[in-house]
Amino acid sequence: MSTTAWVVLGLVVVLIVWAISIYNRLVAMRQRVNQSFADVDVQLKQRHDLIPNLVETVKGYATHERGTLEAVVKARNAAMAAPGVEQKVAAENMLTGALRQLFALAESYPDLKANTNFQQLQSELADIENKLAAARRFFNNAVQEYNTGIQQFPAALFASTFGFHQQQFFDLGEQRAQLDQAPSVKF
Repeated sequence: MSTTAWVVLGLVVVLIVWAISIYNRLVAMRQRVNQSFADVDVQLKQRHDLIPNLVETVKGYATHERGTLEAVVKARNAAMAAPGVEQKVAAENMLTGALRQLFALAESYPDLKANTNFQQLQSELADIENKLAAARRFFNNAVQEYNTGIQQFPAALFASTFGFHQQQFFDLGEQRAQLDQAPSVKF
């Protein structure tokens, strides 16, 4: 073989190794996104498992507040059934709003607020919400790195060809303004 053939063969090998390394880096980032969403999903499941106990505790004290309790149960069921990231985000935002109404309702019932079971459930939910916020931050960071990775040159040349597409952030969206405000409690 001539020197030119060796140079061409060397360039082809380098390009193949280079393309493989880009592909492997993109796969690793996609896996990190999937793993971080699974972490969010675990926290959401714990939240969903806690809600029926919370609703049952409130039911005993606030029997005539059936609409609020039904809204929480309906939002929980929708959140559990949401198939994709976008649907899950929307359903979880609805659930968060329903839970805010439930806790605002609890402010009207001093006996309920003093109930140790309710306080424990409220504390567990607050703990899960903190873990969920951390998991969402981790997920959004993984999505940001992944989306940046598939848009940067030279990966952008291969990303769409190999099936790498942008991922959605776990964002509160339009409800952020509502969630940032404290609930109003009226007696």
